[in-house]
Amino acid sequence: MTDTPREGAAPTGEPAAPPLLNIANILTMVRIALVPVFIWFLVLDTDGQVFGAGTAEANNGGWRWAAAGVFALAVLTDKIDGDLARSRNLVTDFGKIADPIADKLLIGAGLVMLSLLGELPWWVTVVILARELGVTVLRMVVIRYGVMPASRGGKLKTVLQSAGLQLMLLPLVVLASWLADVAFWIMILALVVTVVTGVDYLISAIRMRSRVRRDRADAPGPGRAGEPSDG
Repeated sequence: MTDTPREGAAPTGEPAAPPLLNIANILTMVRIALVPVFIWFLVLDTDGQVFGAGTAEANNGGWRWAAAGVFALAVLTDKIDGDLARSRNLVTDFGKIADPIADKLLIGAGLVMLSLLGELPWWVTVVILARELGVTVLRMVVIRYGVMPASRGGKLKTVLQSAGLQLMLLPLVVLASWLADVAFWIMILALVVTVVTGVDYLISAIRMRSRVRRDRADAPGPGRAGEPSDG
């Protein structure tokens, strides 16, 4: 007599699906929760002027240091949750969706806040955010043809954006004025990589769509052999 597996259990030989509530996903949610905290600390540093009338000026005081610290902590959770998800088999569909959303919220908040403070040109922020939105929409459009994985260039883009924003968030005038120039040029490099990888994603999407449609056309349909399916 053979044993019948319990309902909901993974088939023999297959690893059980990771639980939705795991440490990797929790860290992702923590990163999302840190975004409004980061924004609020920057607002406090400007005495609330950043969303008010006139030009906001950073005080470069304790709240600015706190905002930079929260941003660094959020970036660190991104590194940790990714490592944990891969090493402990904690990759879930929720994590695949929530993790890039958390990254874009954090980077987007940093870009917009620095532009509001007049420390980063708005055209840099607009180009980067437009690329991020465009790639997200592109992924959704071509999902019927397959999943577009993050490229090495995309990962480099994220690293450069995080590094540039982290430096710009520090009270650089207090530390050393030349660091402001270094931070700005890192952001410009991040901008270039952001645009280049965006074009690369577009080309990859077009190629994937063409390849899948060609394979579907060549595959025999449900009727007679050689007839393309409706796919």
